[in-house]
Amino acid sequence: MILIKFGGSVITDKSKYHTFNAEYVKNMCNEIRESGKKIIIVHGAGSFGHILAKKNNLDEGYSCPTQIPAVAQVCYDVRELNSMVVKELNNAGIPAVSVPTGSCFMMKNKKLIMKDVSVLKSLYNCGIMPVMFGDVVMDEKLRFGICSGDQIIEKLTKIFNPSRVIFVSDVDGLYDDDPQNNPNARLIKELSRSTFDKVSTDITVTDVTGGIREKIETMFRICSDSCDCVLVNGTVKGRLLSLLNGEKVMCTTIRRD
Repeated sequence: MILIKFGGSVITDKSKYHTFNAEYVKNMCNEIRESGKKIIIVHGAGSFGHILAKKNNLDEGYSCPTQIPAVAQVCYDVRELNSMVVKELNNAGIPAVSVPTGSCFMMKNKKLIMKDVSVLKSLYNCGIMPVMFGDVVMDEKLRFGICSGDQIIEKLTKIFNPSRVIFVSDVDGLYDDDPQNNPNARLIKELSRSTFDKVSTDITVTDVTGGIREKIETMFRICSDSCDCVLVNGTVKGRLLSLLNGEKVMCTTIRRD
């Protein structure tokens, strides 16, 4: 089976609060159905979560009572986003249901810990796709914290042992420099630890769940002899389908040295 992370940069406009990119999501869902692969999806919060979370410092845990309404609003917003993603999956002919992150996981000082994954396994074994998402979850030490889609993906790899993990973003992959500022920036097709240490990280747009460096570090932790990780552009129609079908596409593949 394959795990796919829909990045917030693809499914939302991260610069505009509460903005859903319906066309991209619809295309990706149709491509997943067409591939016929067994897949579980996790998605980011994008502009439905990051803007309010950052404004109210929710990633640092509880500090004052004024954060509480923001926690409730972010939880409401990301569930609304999740319902739109799930709707597109079902419209594409993929039986999918929402599984709120807090129903399976908690955190302890920002570290995600498993709580009860029996629902996830039961849904998957029934042929129903569980769809999880970046969210505010309870933290045993900080009261609450931000759980990113990348953290969820890392935990799910331990539960389902996927053959591949695909991170769908709004870029073609990882470059050796910022392609917006440097026209000679080169796409890195295969990334190893030694290569990554030489790559500039100034291209990162930081949000409350970390930037590209943290994402790549997560991918290195996931990689094994039986599982590789791929960073691919989901805004290009047909590219995800081609990747799922085993064709060569423009992307960055992360492998262990």
